[in-house]
Amino acid sequence: MRRALFLYAVACLVLIGLALAAMMGLYHGTSAEYRAMLVSALVALVIQAIAFAIARQFAANGNGIAGWTLGAVICLVSLVVYGFVGRAVGLPSNAALLSLATFFFLTELIEPPLLNV
Repeated sequence: MRRALFLYAVACLVLIGLALAAMMGLYHGTSAEYRAMLVSALVALVIQAIAFAIARQFAANGNGIAGWTLGAVICLVSLVVYGFVGRAVGLPSNAALLSLATFFFLTELIEPPLLNV
């Protein structure tokens, strides 16, 4: 379990870092929007690590698809909650939500192969 979680966290960190660099390089926004993207990257890393740990437990019991689905639902719910919380604390909604959704999408793609490690 520890090895799989470590490998997944490192893969997520690299993938989110590359996506964040690409977004910041292609998008010429304000410093508040860049800060929202950084916050979204940290939120995505934490939520995905938690979701992966849960999915890994399901996969160990032979229910990998159920675990992956539960992880996706956790990400969706956290995206909705993040929208409300981000607006309450003054994060620019477009940059915050689009970057978080992108990070979730990319990290969900690399999750299935690592569920069986």
